[in-house]
Amino acid sequence: MADWVEEGYAEYAKRLPADCRLNLVEVDPVRRSKGTTVALARQEEGRRILKAIPKGAVVVALDRGGACWSTEALSRQLTDWLADGLDRALLIGGPDGLAEACLARTAHCWSLSALTFPHPLVRVIVAEQIYRAWSLTRGHPYHRGS
Repeated sequence: MADWVEEGYAEYAKRLPADCRLNLVEVDPVRRSKGTTVALARQEEGRRILKAIPKGAVVVALDRGGACWSTEALSRQLTDWLADGLDRALLIGGPDGLAEACLARTAHCWSLSALTFPHPLVRVIVAEQIYRAWSLTRGHPYHRGS
C-alpha cells in the first residue's frame, strides 16, 4: 500500500482505545493470469478472507448493497458491538468486491456510500468513521456534525 494509506489508517487506529482497537489483517491478492476469470479470482479471495476471520468474530461486510449508516447510526452500532464484547471482522473486498461466500457469512452489511471508492481508500475511511463514531459515543469534540 502507498505510504499515505498506511499513514492515514494508522493515524485513526492509534486514536482508538484498547477496547475499540483496530487490527488490520491483509489477505494476499489473487494473481491474475489468462485463465483466471473475475469470478474465480473473487472466489479464491473470498476463501482467503474467510480463513483469516478470527474464531468467534461477528462478520460485517463492506458492500455497496449494504445499509448506509449515518454517523449517529454507526455510533449506536459501535456502542452495541462494544457492549456485547464480541470481536468484529470488517471485511473489505478487493477491486471486484466480496465473494458470495463472504456475504453469506455476514451479520451486518455496511455500505459507505453509493459512490465507488478505490480499495486502499476504504480502509482509511473505515478507520476514520470508526474513530468518529467512537468519539461521538464519548462526547469527544472530534465529531461536530449537526
